[in-house]
Parts: sequence; structure tokens; C-alpha cells
Amino acid sequence: MRKNNLLSALAVSALCAGLGFSCSPRQEETYSHVAISPDDSPEDIVWKAAHVVPSRRQFEWQRLELTAFAHFGLNTFTDVQWGSGADDPEAFNPVHFDPGEWVSVLRETGFRSLILTCKHHDGFCLWPSAYTDYSVRSSPWKDGKGDVVRDVAEACHEQGLLFGVYLSPWDRHEQSYGTPEYNDFFVNQLTELLTQYGRVDEVWFDGACGEGPNGKVQEYDYQRWYAVVRELQPQAVIAIVGPDVRWVGSERGVGRLSEWSVVPNDKLDPALIAADSQHELIMPPTRVVRDEDLGSREVIGKAKTLVWYPSEADVSIRRSWFYTESDNGTTKSPERLLNIYFTSVGRNSNLLLNIPPNRDGLFGEEEVESLRGFAELRREMFGHNLLSDAKLRSFSGFSWCGKNARAAGDGNYDTSVRLKQCDDGSYGCITARWDAPKTFSVLMLQEDIRQGQRIESFTLQYLGEDGEWHTVAEGTTVGYKRLMRFDPVTATAVRLLIGSARHTPVIAEYGLF
Repeated sequence: MRKNNLLSALAVSALCAGLGFSCSPRQEETYSHVAISPDDSPEDIVWKAAHVVPSRRQFEWQRLELTAFAHFGLNTFTDVQWGSGADDPEAFNPVHFDPGEWVSVLRETGFRSLILTCKHHDGFCLWPSAYTDYSVRSSPWKDGKGDVVRDVAEACHEQGLLFGVYLSPWDRHEQSYGTPEYNDFFVNQLTELLTQYGRVDEVWFDGACGEGPNGKVQEYDYQRWYAVVRELQPQAVIAIVGPDVRWVGSERGVGRLSEWSVVPNDKLDPALIAADSQHELIMPPTRVVRDEDLGSREVIGKAKTLVWYPSEADVSIRRSWFYTESDNGTTKSPERLLNIYFTSVGRNSNLLLNIPPNRDGLFGEEEVESLRGFAELRREMFGHNLLSDAKLRSFSGFSWCGKNARAAGDGNYDTSVRLKQCDDGSYGCITARWDAPKTFSVLMLQEDIRQGQRIESFTLQYLGEDGEWHTVAEGTTVGYKRLMRFDPVTATAVRLLIGSARHTPVIAEYGLF
């Protein structure tokens, strides 16, 4: 709670160095990865962390927000999630297969990318691979002349949806699995997918690893696979066991309350980074980290290197990943999907939502209805930013500035407001006032992550009828996007306070809904 006189409330900032405002932030030296020297002070490490930024492919990926996963294959027809590799390809026959319908529904409901399970753990390939007969070539579908991957890729490209491929490293059918020769086999299949189907924007690997026919666990040659992707589809992000995107750590679509994109990766050679910090490195695969704290000051203070490594949160719209009749009736409601949107996209992660096609080769009616309801809820909630009608000002010492403060609420991510640190350690505030009371229950914040992820704490307050300021929401990290819901508040004035940051915060967007 604070007094209604804002100048008095911020008197401790009277000697503030000032709040800077710019629609085109000045450029500072930034890195996609940086080495930590033993001589670095805690302040040095924090400064370095504040200047680690995404690569272009990571930034474009982050802006997608919503990606669909389509688990489809032989498992769809056998009622299993992990096929044995011995199921008969004769079972695969999606007689009404229509990827154009998939893509149309996804575009209509706000998805921007689709990843197809081209080969799951059972080894059955949805394209006629030249390296195995365990594929659609051996199925009755289209008399063995069909190619699911081609049809889905073409539908995506024709309708403007990005296309991604999932290729399971674990292959329960291939006899070379568990031997060094398997990595050659895998590279051959990966090359087929990356050269025969046009542009690919995401390549999705997981870490599943079972026993090979010789009783040994396969040694995956990830570094070689990454190099193939970089050579053949250089714009593609590599997830989840990959250098560009990490797994959030669960399959519930829930990110951390403090989700840092700048995290340690001590498999990188600090000497190599120090010698050429601007050169892109292919980061070695990292272990799955489920720790709640990945990037706080305490954690980065112990790091040898820091990298930009954003989070992808996956979840299925049904109970299982592949279609099974027993899951009918388990489709998540639009309201539940909206909750997941807040805990994934709203926590600095991208949402990867699995929509498994049924045995006809179509999205089920339940799923389509839920997706459309989910899209409508988002349109209703985020259709109008109340701050677009407000008078926005930023506080600097004893002076107010409205110039360029509008950049925080103009709906344009490419304009921004920078808030320089004041003598009391805070970063000032942005206020909004309306001529008439407004009611709101959702806060949206976005940093311009091209300048780094910097905010460590923020507070939203409203001016009550009692003339005092009341806190309605408090948070820690922001990153690309932070969403918070609270009980509806009606007010004529609000203020956003940035309490702690690693360096000058750059706020790209600020919204109340």
C-alpha cells in the first residue's frame, strides 16, 4: 500500500539518474553465449547475463508462442503409445487422411507451426524411406504409394504454417540400433527429411534410449546430427535434446514461476567462447533439468558459461499422445487450455500442444471444438488492451515524461521503453490514467529479449478510492511474455513498478485486459 501522492511515494528516487526513453534502443554489446572468468565479480556475472540474447532463429521461434504436435503413425491403429517395432504395417490405413483440414483448423485457432512425428520409437516411417521397408510403403494406404510427410509439409507450406519434423532417436525395429552403424542409418533418414520436403523450421529430438538388439544402449551422435541440420536447414531450431530449445521438464504445459532463458551450460569450452564470443557454437546436449531454479543470481554465480536456452512446454490435448478410443471424452476444455496458455506462454515458454489425428486421419470433433473455444477465449480476453486508451507516463526524479511512454502500450513489439536505474536501486515506474474507471483482471508484460532478459521483480498497483496505492500483482521474471490473472479491479489509475533488474529493462509491451 502506498500514498496517493506519487511524487511523495517515490521521493526516495529524487536523485534518480533518470528514466531513459527510446523507441529504438541504443545497441549494446550482446552475446548468444558468454564465458564466466574466475576473476569475475558477482556484478560482472550479472552484467554478462543481462547481455546474453537469443539467436535470430531462437527469437523467431519464441514469437510463435503456439506450436501444434501431431502424434500420428502405426500406434494410432494399435492402441499403444510406444510400439514394439513388430506391429504389422498393414494396420496403417487412414482412409480419409486430410492434412489440409489439420492445417486449416490450426491456422484458424492461432497456431503458427506444426511438428509431425515422422518416426516414433516403433521405427515406422510416415514417408517411404529408402533405408527401411518399415514404412507407409508396406501399408495398404494408397496402395503403398503414399507419403504422409509430403502431404503434411505441402499443406503447411500452402497455407502459411511452419513445418517441423520429429525423428525418434530410439528405433525398436531397426536391427542396427545399438551399434555404431545406427548413427549412419539415422543420419540417412534425417537427410531424407531435410532435403525432400522443402523448408523445415523445427527439428525435434528426444532422449528416449532403449536396449539395442546386442543388449547395448545406443550412443547417439547428437553433434553429428546437429551439424546435418545446420547444413541442410540452417533456419531450423533444434529441440528438445538440442542446442536451441530446452524441454521445460514435464508434460503438463507448465513453466516455472521464474523461468529464465539465460542459464548455465558448462559443457561449452569457456576458452573457446572467450576467444570468439560472436561465433555460433553447436551446444552439446544437456541433461534434462527439472530444478525449479535454473537461472537466479545464485545459480549463474556458479556457472562457467551462460547461454540463451529458452523453454518449450509440451502437453497433449487428450490423455495420451497417440489417438486411442479409450481416451474419447478426455479432451481438455477450452478453459483448461487457457489455463495452460497462462502457465506456458504466460511464463516465458512456448506451448507445444499435441493434437493426435484419429484413425480416419482427421482431427476429432472434440478436439476441433475445444481448439476453437480456446481461440475464442483468447480473442475475448486479449482483443483490447485497456492501456491503448490510457495516458501513459514514466517517472524520472521529480519530472514526468509522456514522450515515448506510449511505446509500452502501442501493440508494436519493435518499439520499447528503457528504464534506467535510480539511486535507490529501483527502476522507476510507468503510470497509466483513464478519464473513466476501467475494470481489468489480466496483466501482460514483454521484454525486448533482443536486448536480453533482465527484469527480476515487478509490481502492479492501482489507485484505490481511499486515495492509496494497492498491490494487485507481483512477479519475478518476465522474458518474452509474462501473463498474470487476478480478481477484477476497477480503477482510474495504475502503476507498474520495476523493483529489481540485472541491467536497464527494455519493456516492449505492457497490457491490461
